[in-house]
Amino acid sequence: MRNAPTILHLDMDAFFASVEQASKPSLRGKAVIVGGLGPRGVVATASYEARVFGVHSAMPMAQARRLAPNAAYLVPRFGLYRLISEQVMGLLRALSPLVEPLSLDEAFVDLEAAGAAWDAPSARSVGERLRADIRAVTALSGSVGLAASKMLAKIASEQAKPDGLVLIEPGTERAMLGPMPVRTLPGVGPATGDHLRRAGITTVEEIAEAGEDELVRLLGKAHGHGLYAMALAHDERPVVAERETKSVSVEDTYDVDIHDRMRVGLEVQRLADRCVRRLREAGLSGRTIVLKVRRYDFSTLTRSETLRGPTDDPAVVREAAARLLDSVDTTGGVRLLGVGVSGLADFTQEDLFAQAAAEEGTDVLSEEAVPEPVAEQEAAAERRWRAGHDVRHAEHGHGWVQGSGLGRVTVRFETPGSLVPGRVRTFRVDDPELEPADPLPLVPGDRLGSAS
Repeated sequence: MRNAPTILHLDMDAFFASVEQASKPSLRGKAVIVGGLGPRGVVATASYEARVFGVHSAMPMAQARRLAPNAAYLVPRFGLYRLISEQVMGLLRALSPLVEPLSLDEAFVDLEAAGAAWDAPSARSVGERLRADIRAVTALSGSVGLAASKMLAKIASEQAKPDGLVLIEPGTERAMLGPMPVRTLPGVGPATGDHLRRAGITTVEEIAEAGEDELVRLLGKAHGHGLYAMALAHDERPVVAERETKSVSVEDTYDVDIHDRMRVGLEVQRLADRCVRRLREAGLSGRTIVLKVRRYDFSTLTRSETLRGPTDDPAVVREAAARLLDSVDTTGGVRLLGVGVSGLADFTQEDLFAQAAAEEGTDVLSEEAVPEPVAEQEAAAERRWRAGHDVRHAEHGHGWVQGSGLGRVTVRFETPGSLVPGRVRTFRVDDPELEPADPLPLVPGDRLGSAS
């Protein structure tokens, strides 16, 4: 480990919800929950005002509505989140060539790599300046952790939330970690935490006191060794600028269980095509095809097949996914399907059987060729007015959708720069003067690219 706290971990505060609050003055200081709004949707992010009610990420949306019935529930605007994430990552890369993004709103930075920091005072100065720059560029807050290792920097940023900075001085790590619960350490989930608790181990200090041999006996060789090292604050992992992609996958959750076997097969083929498009966009191919099926009773099955060589051929992936589906009983209904490709490579090995099938003119179903169910076609007009998304009216200007249904759409007309909450109007869903719009920048004078 280093002798200076020059590894920085940035975690944007309640990122999706904070973006929505910054762009919608009427929601500032109020409970905002972003995620899938269907019967089986889950929470992507909850604002801190919503967390007071017990709402958290990955919670079923139905449960969130029971806990916080008066919160604002919005559909994610991922295009906008990506654009703002790019602004934040640009600020990080201005500090160091070694930036390791973990997600849209989280990254490690090695401050030593470009001499941005070399001791605690210089690291703290960089961290405070970064937080100020993020607020100036995006109008959002981020929490910063600084430490001599990645593990400790991430723990520090968690302690700093919301909108703070925590620096862990080298030499104080063991004392700081000791009283913390075992779940503080990376890789200790609910199952491992329960296993340790049954053995009488509830804090990090008790992990260290148990000793490496006891942890290996309880958890196995690899996990036991790793957990013991973390409890001693040992973490030599470097900040890696390019994180290797291990798999590419897509999945869909259905509001109503799918019982028809033919429909299930068509959905799997659509997912296979989407997965291949992502592969090709990333310039990758893969050898292992994975099918994920979550059934009506929440049981989840995963099946995989490894090919002779890497491929990005949609016909090959579709055929493999179909073979995997043959081994799964879907009689009771399916609530989620997913198709993935792992064992990635940056080259392809042509599949002669797929080539032969193509030459013989084998019919191939594309995503566009699969007809939408009638109910989905009838709902298309209303579904395009998604809660939280941007619109523009010829008379009233820019606004956002508060909700829609029964042939009506309700819009609040305000912009990120509005000084007071905007007025609300209701229109027919087919009003010719109302149309979808691109998001406006959160900071006046800023320019966003396309957020579609």
